[in-house]
Amino acid sequence: MRIFYVAAITAALAIAGGVYLSSVDHLAPQTTFVLLDGTKKTTADLIGKVALVNFWATSCVTCISEMPKMIATYSKYKDRGYDTLAVAMSYDPPSYVVNYAETRKLPFKVAIDNTGAVAKAWGDVQLTPTTYLVNKRGEIVKRFVGEPDFAELHLLIEKLLVQM
Repeated sequence: MRIFYVAAITAALAIAGGVYLSSVDHLAPQTTFVLLDGTKKTTADLIGKVALVNFWATSCVTCISEMPKMIATYSKYKDRGYDTLAVAMSYDPPSYVVNYAETRKLPFKVAIDNTGAVAKAWGDVQLTPTTYLVNKRGEIVKRFVGEPDFAELHLLIEKLLVQM
């Protein structure tokens, strides 16, 4: 009977938008991101901030259309302990990613997942955009597949920013 209740609660959470509440089981995977400038950032570097990890591609129409909203969200919250990390998919030519980031003056860090290992570690991401919201403790709070509802996202970011 207990298994039934756990399954029912899990299904209800999934229907409600995939909010993850468990603290230990849903830690963001320990990964290393290789940034466009060749430096590296790890999941541990996100601890202490509310972070958005966005898997995207220059060939993804939805990714490109949501990018101005990602920039606006970053600009709105960056001074309050919020960060964004855009992770380009392994099939995206690095020269396209660099060109896009430079011509659009992306204000946040951009990584290229050359091998696909980062996308695999984050739940075998294959659809773009797929975006994860991570709290200050490094726990995945929500996953968005497709463009997020930015009003909902902003409310959630504001809630997480005031939490310890």
